[in-house]
Amino acid sequence: MALSAVRQRRSEPSDPSPSEPYTKLDKPEKAEEKDEGLGWVFPFVALGLLRYMSATSNIIHDCDEVFNYWEPLHFLLYKTGFQTWEYSSQFALRSYLYLLFHEIVGRPASWLFSEDKVRVFYAVRFFLGLLSVLTDTVLVVALSRKYGKRLATYALAMLCLTSGCFFASTSFLPSSFSMYAISLASGLFLLDKPAAAISVAVIGVILGWPFSILAFLPVTLYSLSRKFKEAFISAAVTSIILLALSIVTDFYYYGKWTSSVLNLLIYNVAGGGESHLYGTEGPLYYLRNGFNNFNFCFVLALLFLGILPIAKKKYAPDLLIVISPIYIWLGFMSLQPHKEERFLYPIYPLICVAASAVIESFPDFFRSKYNPYDRSIIVTVAKVMRPVVLSLILYASHARTFSLINGYSAPLEVYKILEHHDAENNSVLCIGSEWHRFPSSFFIPDYVGQVQWIDDGFRGLLPFPFNSTLGGTAAAPPYFNDKNMASDKQYLHDVVACTFLVELQLKRPYLTRGSDLSTWEGAFTSTV
Repeated sequence: MALSAVRQRRSEPSDPSPSEPYTKLDKPEKAEEKDEGLGWVFPFVALGLLRYMSATSNIIHDCDEVFNYWEPLHFLLYKTGFQTWEYSSQFALRSYLYLLFHEIVGRPASWLFSEDKVRVFYAVRFFLGLLSVLTDTVLVVALSRKYGKRLATYALAMLCLTSGCFFASTSFLPSSFSMYAISLASGLFLLDKPAAAISVAVIGVILGWPFSILAFLPVTLYSLSRKFKEAFISAAVTSIILLALSIVTDFYYYGKWTSSVLNLLIYNVAGGGESHLYGTEGPLYYLRNGFNNFNFCFVLALLFLGILPIAKKKYAPDLLIVISPIYIWLGFMSLQPHKEERFLYPIYPLICVAASAVIESFPDFFRSKYNPYDRSIIVTVAKVMRPVVLSLILYASHARTFSLINGYSAPLEVYKILEHHDAENNSVLCIGSEWHRFPSSFFIPDYVGQVQWIDDGFRGLLPFPFNSTLGGTAAAPPYFNDKNMASDKQYLHDVVACTFLVELQLKRPYLTRGSDLSTWEGAFTSTV
């Protein structure tokens, strides 16, 4: 009878434990280096160079930037400047907390540069550019770590060079501040930091522009769904602190307990604000404006939803949540009768991200879902088209950016000449139809005692100098109203009192005070 024996191989240390099932995770694999994506230095330096160019060459695109932000800041620093009806304590629609945030830079700069106020102006602009650099760098790095270097590099190129981002990044406007917050909140969200993302969203809404809350909704709601307790506490604490600071600041400057944030919302929403008094546009205005500032980048961004069936696994849900404010914001703002270019600023970085995602996905349109390594000719052509399309977008953006700088920088250059012109103290500078291109009192030298408007046909309400006799920032001057009705006190009627006149010389079929060269001697002109 044969004897049978069962022999068992001696266990080796590398063998899986008999008590544990063998899984594919136990299969040895070739070690791969983890792709950490783009580092922090390259995006920071690239954005820094372009934001420096923007700070030094950007024109002022909107008179609202001058009269509602540069002028009040000038008054805080130098006790002179123009006041709009929104800053009357009767209405108190504008936040002094937002101005104080910029005074952090403006005040030391005014000490450092003494009477050279133009340098103070550019110091604040450099500060705005730095905020844009920091927030956009976080967004680019987050995109790189989440979706790879290619998409992040495309987004970086567009953030640097598209006309919209180039100009909005150094504009002294709450909508630009909300744009910074959108970039930072989106980046933190992609880095899986929901509590920090929601806190930044709160800052963008309360310290920046209250209406931008709609643009922050997707990231805010999804952050709450991820880590509700942590995100909610973070949002609540940030909101309470900022609202308290805002109310205390408004009390100090307006001389009464009020909330500029609440007043603005009541005026425009509950109070049925009459923004239509300042002009209306049709429903397609923002589509045309978006194409002007981003050319085909804007078109590709709008097509992002169309690529989701193909790229859903890559981009849903996180990138979809980040980009969705484009559609929400465009839809909401297009329904409003009063439209302005600056109202789109908050979603500018998202337009760049959405377009980058579409360009990066070009090969996916032709690649079989069963063969991710398809190297057919059509897939190869699609890959080649990515840098080609990106180059066309950047070339068109470059052309628009420099054409605007070259064609519309005359106001800044003309007023700079005043600093080098000899004249008596207490000279009177008069401005006619070009009041809306006044670049702010930062460009007015000390020998000019007054800046006055002369009647050249405009029938709306113009800003008045802050009146210290009536209480300065706490004043409620009787000549202000919220109906855009001109005051008979806003013009200097004795034109003989003018020492200088700034006017645009046009070949009009009729003479105006500014075009009648028999009255004025041409001292200096600009052909920019």
